[in-house]
Amino acid sequence: MTDTTTKTVPSSTDEVVAAAARPTPWWAVAVAVVAIVVLVTVAVSSIVPAQWFAETENRRLGELQPAPFARIPASAESVNDRVVFTDLPADVPRFETAADFFFVTVSAPQQSLLSWLLGRGEPTVDLLTEEDKFGRRTPSQNRQISLQQMRTATQEAQYLALLAAGYEPTIEPGEVVVQDVLCRVPDDNGFDCIESFPSDDEIDPADTILEIDGAPVGNLAQLSEELAGRSPGDLVDMKIRRPDVGVLDVTVELSSAPDDPDRTIVGFIPFDTATVDLPFDVSVDTGAIGGPSAGLAFTLALIDELTDGDLTGGRNIAVTGTIDLEGNVGPIGGLEQKVHAVQQHGVDVFIVPAGQSELAEPDADSDDVCRIDCLRDAGDGEVELVPVATLDEALAALLELGGDPIEQVTPS
Repeated sequence: MTDTTTKTVPSSTDEVVAAAARPTPWWAVAVAVVAIVVLVTVAVSSIVPAQWFAETENRRLGELQPAPFARIPASAESVNDRVVFTDLPADVPRFETAADFFFVTVSAPQQSLLSWLLGRGEPTVDLLTEEDKFGRRTPSQNRQISLQQMRTATQEAQYLALLAAGYEPTIEPGEVVVQDVLCRVPDDNGFDCIESFPSDDEIDPADTILEIDGAPVGNLAQLSEELAGRSPGDLVDMKIRRPDVGVLDVTVELSSAPDDPDRTIVGFIPFDTATVDLPFDVSVDTGAIGGPSAGLAFTLALIDELTDGDLTGGRNIAVTGTIDLEGNVGPIGGLEQKVHAVQQHGVDVFIVPAGQSELAEPDADSDDVCRIDCLRDAGDGEVELVPVATLDEALAALLELGGDPIEQVTPS
């Protein structure tokens, strides 16, 4: 068979050159230029800091300031997956749970110009100034304090959970850690300090007080004993431990308490660093997560693990709120972002502190008309918000949602 296929070839070298020299259509050049410009713009805007453009109000000063950070939703994670029992005695039962309690987190990353442009107008993006994120402490101080708050929250959760389950935990006093230095004379709006106590010159937040004039200070009771025989204006030599620095020797002038001139103080607010003496080892693995806002979630999850029945009623429950040793539930920051994090995780019930300002009816003169309704309708799926003021109210709310009552364990 003869192959009749033919091929068209240029008849001469001139035709080949002419075909190669044919100009590219103008529209193809334009598309390529636009694509390059877009790629370069996106790349540059993802590097340029947002603080060159983004601003928000500093509430303390009442003025606009650069907003290099933004509070955004982070995650909703199971507390039950983080409960750790070590060498649980044979006579101490641990019960299976039908569903989980979730604690909720937010983050406050640094913004680029691109992230600021994409997030503008989004209700879940809350612009933050440097002071909004770090307060008037350093980032290192804030990190140490946040981790201390989380450790305290887990201790309080363990104490309340074991108490509710029928055990008898005891509380041991902890180290004296500085939460904040007191202000002697605040300004009229309460945001700024006109005059600090003398201790502000030597003591910083997150410092641990170790000694006064050579006497060991292991807890607040021992600190009070050492101050009892001294007067305002006395100078004392103190040994302190400062994060990222080490042990320091400082001399501090003592002061009188603002509410009691006869009482001598150093001039700071201490952390509650009490530890719980447990009849067995149980803890919550918090990893690098900081802050006290998961206290109520930890408490409920531990109760559910240590008692028969099912507090959740078989449905996943998100929880946020601080908690103290009396069972009082306190407010937290970033509630709107946390609602969105809960929605994104597919959980439809969210137990929140009753004291949240976002849950209050707006004042007639307020520009903020989007409070609880906006939170509930903030995403594709509606979240049922359940405000509680105490641990007892949280347990009652779970009962109404279909959970079981607590059945206390009687240790043998």
